[in-house]
Amino acid sequence: MSKNFKEYKKQLGDRDEELKDKFKDVEFDKHDGIAMFIAAFVTFVPVILVILGGIYFIVWLLFLR
Repeated sequence: MSKNFKEYKKQLGDRDEELKDKFKDVEFDKHDGIAMFIAAFVTFVPVILVILGGIYFIVWLLFLR
């Protein structure tokens, strides 16, 4: 392994420990999981639909026209 990769890995480990210490006292409410699921759904589904639409358009343009 290169020296830079080892340093980078160490920095990631340090950052991971900092985040664990920062959020160890945070407790999620009952509805936080649902809110995170809805936020992820609203964020990712339109992007996925655009990508699939682009793939479908390319297939249509090349083979189905």
